[in-house]
Amino acid sequence: MRWLGWGSVLWIQLMLSSLAWGASVESMRIWRAPDSTRLVFDLSAPVEHSLFPLKNPDRLVIDLSGAEMSSAVSKLATDNTPVKQLRWAPRNGKDLRIVLDLNASVKPRSFLLKPNASYGHRLVLDLDDQQRSSVKTVEEVVAPGASRSADVIIAIDAGHGGEDPGAIGYRGLKEKEVVLKIARELAKLLEAEPGFKPVLVRTGDYYVGLRKRTQRAREANADLLVSIHADAFKDRKANGASVFAISQRGATSETARWLASSENSSDLIGGVGGVSLDDKDSVLAGVLLDLSMTASLSASLDAGSEVLKEVGQVNRLHKRRVEQAAFVVLKSPDIPSILVETGFITNPTDGKNLASDAHQKRLARSIFNGVKRYFTRTPPPGTYLAGHKRGNQQHHVIARGDTLSSIASRYRVSVASLRQHNKLDADLLRIGQVIQIP
Repeated sequence: MRWLGWGSVLWIQLMLSSLAWGASVESMRIWRAPDSTRLVFDLSAPVEHSLFPLKNPDRLVIDLSGAEMSSAVSKLATDNTPVKQLRWAPRNGKDLRIVLDLNASVKPRSFLLKPNASYGHRLVLDLDDQQRSSVKTVEEVVAPGASRSADVIIAIDAGHGGEDPGAIGYRGLKEKEVVLKIARELAKLLEAEPGFKPVLVRTGDYYVGLRKRTQRAREANADLLVSIHADAFKDRKANGASVFAISQRGATSETARWLASSENSSDLIGGVGGVSLDDKDSVLAGVLLDLSMTASLSASLDAGSEVLKEVGQVNRLHKRRVEQAAFVVLKSPDIPSILVETGFITNPTDGKNLASDAHQKRLARSIFNGVKRYFTRTPPPGTYLAGHKRGNQQHHVIARGDTLSSIASRYRVSVASLRQHNKLDADLLRIGQVIQIP
């Protein structure tokens, strides 16, 4: 070893260090949701890990194989979370042990995430609150045989959230922030409208799993799920808004998933007072699910068409018809669901518009108008809107693309009766015009 210079010795020490520690924890982030907490460890490389709880007092231990804690890691703010404090130390000379001292018991889940456009390797730790959720089930809200709520319930899903920023575009604009603002504005409009009740799937900057989004809509007994997003594409020229419903292929695959999953066998299909699958044979269960998915898809396309017409009045449309894709958030078999892409956040013009409070409010208003028109025309039985429709003559507000023939077909009346009833001498209609349906 005498012939080795200090530079060589230093190089060997660095090599030995890299063999001892294959990865380092470079930073940590924590996000609080109403019923859970997400803790994210940013890693320099993937690691093997184990997780186990300890009692008296409550603690959670995470062991990372061949890892170390970077000296650059700053203290984590754990206020308003079940984590009292977080501490760590080397273990066995080559591993890292992280201990979470807890002030409340939690149900932990952990998983690794691969790098994406925003982050590198990550270890994600979800801490679900153990106490009973304040959200009531459908069975608790409405007992069997009871009449349903007088309000049409709209579940509003702002995409992404927490450590998932969604698309990032114009001047660092984050999709998660834009869509939450639009969702909150839409909720305000629905709250002020008689006969409607909004339910926000996420109310703050935290992440909600895709399946959990539809689950929360179901727990709220929603009549429609509206998921709000802002598109992104590698070509910055791509622009315009879109509305999506589930594809037939996606609906078919979801039917199979429900039938194959025992955890879904007792869920209600078709809303409150609907059909439970747990006492049905596989053939009948498949037929019931298929009918439910078909009905939900038809309603989704109808509601999506109304929203698309309205959005097209405040934003250029990327496609002039409701598109269909297998988005997970649209796959509820018993809730009509649409996904609104409010524009391309990666496009300079769309991005600038999406950053504007005024444009966000116009988009929210357009979604509201479309939703309102759909449910005014086809209100769920037993709702305020259904009773209002029976007590008043039906009318239709002219939207872009409407013609007398299309309106006649929609309401199953003749064009001649429309003309006569509204004293129309010609087929010329103007946007915003109100006509009575005979």
